Amino acid sequence: QVQLVESGGGLVQAGGSLRLSCAASGRTFSMYTMAWFRRAPGMEREFVARISWTGGITYYTESVKSRFTISKDNAKNAVYLQMNSLKPEDTAVYYCAAARSWANTQTREYDYWGQGTQVTVSS
Repeated sequence: QVQLVESGGGLVQAGGSLRLSCAASGRTFSMYTMAWFRRAPGMEREFVARISWTGGITYYTESVKSRFTISKDNAKNAVYLQMNSLKPEDTAVYYCAAARSWANTQTREYDYWGQGTQVTVSS
């Protein structure tokens, strides 16, 4: 099992920045892909960004490209999401996810989930 704990959410004005962190514990050697998803009020959970645990290859959903950056620290078993130029439409609960194999953008591809951290962007 892998346990994931997110932190770093909060309230920020449009145009501001936040950095989310995801701390992993347990059988972390089994992680292959890490990702961030989000769920806005009344919406389905959607993919934001992913990173491969070993090679560090990244992929982003179109709406966050050039604004968000996903990164990792293998020594700390942590994944981060730097969010810049935030917009009100970025308001959502953000979830960290881990997969035991290569995974893409679908929630069903991920094996472990954190509890989420709220990000609210005011206009």
